[in-house]
Amino acid sequence: MSVEIRRGTDRYLVRGDGFFTRHSFSFGERYDPENVAFGRLVCHDDHRLAAGSGFESHPHRDVEIVTWVLSGSLVHDDSSGHSAVVTPGQVQVLSAGSGVTHSEVAGPDGPVRFVQAWLTPDEVGTPPAYSIREADLAPGGLTEVVTLGDAVLRVARLDAGDTVTLPEERLQHVFVAGGALTRSSLAEPLADGDAFRIIDQPGLSVTAAVPTELMVWTFP
Repeated sequence: MSVEIRRGTDRYLVRGDGFFTRHSFSFGERYDPENVAFGRLVCHDDHRLAAGSGFESHPHRDVEIVTWVLSGSLVHDDSSGHSAVVTPGQVQVLSAGSGVTHSEVAGPDGPVRFVQAWLTPDEVGTPPAYSIREADLAPGGLTEVVTLGDAVLRVARLDAGDTVTLPEERLQHVFVAGGALTRSSLAEPLADGDAFRIIDQPGLSVTAAVPTELMVWTFP
């Protein structure tokens, strides 16, 4: 049983022309054999792009890519013919399957911040698939926004003082996507960009110190 704290300031930071990204797991030149995955989660990136900047067309294969926009807008295009502008409150899922290329660029009206998770698929070599939909978040509690086999993403938007009970699943990755959590028996206060990795401690509770957004991935 454990609760591990991962501070946003300790993540692998990559800067480029018009962007910076904080990587939660080993990525690219930064390899840590003790930090390559958590459950099916192999990538959990916090991206910030300047208006019109982003990642031009690049390939993926056999990975589930889930995108949650926190502010601004993100323009998506892929080789299967899908085009969309993703905004806060929408969840985008790209199943790369047997192979797909896509691009992600900040909209022209201003910067965008988004969190993107990559998960290992249940099956490999499947046809690529794409979806985007509205996520109707219940105030003050966790709302399920994506289910990919046994992996579930829940999101909570909390007011200051709201307390939420975390799920029962064995593995939980809890990311503070905005705001802050109060000090608790789990840790000192957690701020924007910090995360818990929870193993075998179901039903823990956290409280928002200010208006806060949480992203919670769970795995059995």
